Amino acid sequence: MKIIVPMAGRGSRLRPHSLTVPKPLIPVAGQPIVHRLVKDIAKVLKQPIEEIAFVLGDPAWFGEDVVNSLKDLAQSLGAKASIYRQDLPLGTGHAIMCAKPSLSGSAVIAYADTLIRAEFDLDDKADAVIWTKQVENPEAYGVVKLNENEEIVELVEKPETFVSDQAVIGIYYFKDVAVLKDKLQEILDENVTNGGEYQINDGIKRMMADGKVFKTGTVDEWMDCGNKPITIETNQRMLGFLKADGEEQLVSSSAELENSNIIEPCFIGDNVVLKNTTVGPFVSIGNNSVIENTTVKNSLIQTHTTIKNANLDNAMIGNHVKYDGNFTSISIGDYSILE
Repeated sequence: MKIIVPMAGRGSRLRPHSLTVPKPLIPVAGQPIVHRLVKDIAKVLKQPIEEIAFVLGDPAWFGEDVVNSLKDLAQSLGAKASIYRQDLPLGTGHAIMCAKPSLSGSAVIAYADTLIRAEFDLDDKADAVIWTKQVENPEAYGVVKLNENEEIVELVEKPETFVSDQAVIGIYYFKDVAVLKDKLQEILDENVTNGGEYQINDGIKRMMADGKVFKTGTVDEWMDCGNKPITIETNQRMLGFLKADGEEQLVSSSAELENSNIIEPCFIGDNVVLKNTTVGPFVSIGNNSVIENTTVKNSLIQTHTTIKNANLDNAMIGNHVKYDGNFTSISIGDYSILE
């Protein structure tokens, strides 16, 4: 089994946090989004992963440190890491085809801006599986249309009338991904675009037209990381799941607490220092950060950051930040928000 992960986009909706860190590498509950996604997919698949192919953007943006972290991720799952580049943002289908040498055999394709919680077995009678989540407002999503045999027969983008309540979440399984590769090559050769981009859906529709059987794999939880409020909500939900699972140590043994309290669930990274501070619930603090004389809840704070004299709620603070709630002199860059 292979996992193909297109992650070339910079994530403009998550600025300013995605100005210096690619969005898939922003930590949620202590781990980068893409790391959690790939690990959760591996759990669902319940079979060995032989290769993980990552499609990255500009090397100036997705540099050697990113490549090394992804290689380490693949190695931790016993897989080979393959690194490809998408030089131009020409759509989902184009991104997949940038990993053309890896498009053979059974594979999962997953876009790296979402997190899931799921437990199901892949349907071995299906040629492909599109992972979906039941939603209350399907008109806001791309959804699948099913026939009487519960097979997917159509993909409908933001339907004006009810088609189904199963929204496509951007994770796909192909029994032989080379079939999709051939269809996407046709799309590229014929220059078939939507919105000026080559889309995976056009390849999937051609597979359906050839009679390939598509089924759904329904996830229990689907968590987006598209913008700041949604990412904070995802951090909250993920911390709750991890606390209930009890499989991860959420508070590092190297964290120092001085006259401070942690209201669980929280993630507290290595060498974090808390002084006269109350943290939680639903707070993630990255490695080597110092929080003093502060109350913080429902927030994400990244690494090497110092916060003093603050009362924070629903905050998202990046790396190497210095913030004093009693500030009189400030230096704030592009896209920053103080409310």
